[in-house]
Amino acid sequence: MVAPHLTPPPGDDALLRAAKVVAREEAQARRARADARGAGPALAAHVLRDSSPPPGAVVAGFWPMGHEIDILPLLRALAARGHPLCLPRTPKRGLPLDFRAFAFGDRMAKGPFGTVQPEEGAPAAVPGFVIVPLLAFDLSGRRLGYGGGYYDRTLAALPGVPTLGVAFACQRMEVVPAGPHDAPLDAVATEAGVMRFREAQGA
Repeated sequence: MVAPHLTPPPGDDALLRAAKVVAREEAQARRARADARGAGPALAAHVLRDSSPPPGAVVAGFWPMGHEIDILPLLRALAARGHPLCLPRTPKRGLPLDFRAFAFGDRMAKGPFGTVQPEEGAPAAVPGFVIVPLLAFDLSGRRLGYGGGYYDRTLAALPGVPTLGVAFACQRMEVVPAGPHDAPLDAVATEAGVMRFREAQGA
């Protein structure tokens, strides 16, 4: 767990960055030890029962990599329910994510940081529900990302769009260090269930 004293006072950017470095190292170690067997289908079942996207909403997902929890069963189930899907293309640093339409069977391209993303010619899409990757979360809805700020900028540009973080249950921390530009989540889903923190506009 990240101790409360590692969460710096507002406005102390240097301490915030240092606290995030410590938290990321701890979160990555936790996630690497997670038992992934059956986690993807379990997460999908919880989301479909307890936190489904609004009917017909365009769902923004991501292609899981490394030790991330597998959300492909969830994306397949949402597509079967009639939800259009989109995935992000990673832009240059400082820009929000570029969402493109996606369907299973589409050709994919390699992106930065080991990501897999739609090809450049895939149609642009505007999400109505965003599934967000993370390294750690807490019960206030704070999220620790990878450090690039892509999702914080993206969510700031999508006010009112419901957000759902996805992770293994072991990725919960007592306190996630966060600053004023770190976008909180509406809910987080794990293989153990869904935790709701706030009702999003339109949710």
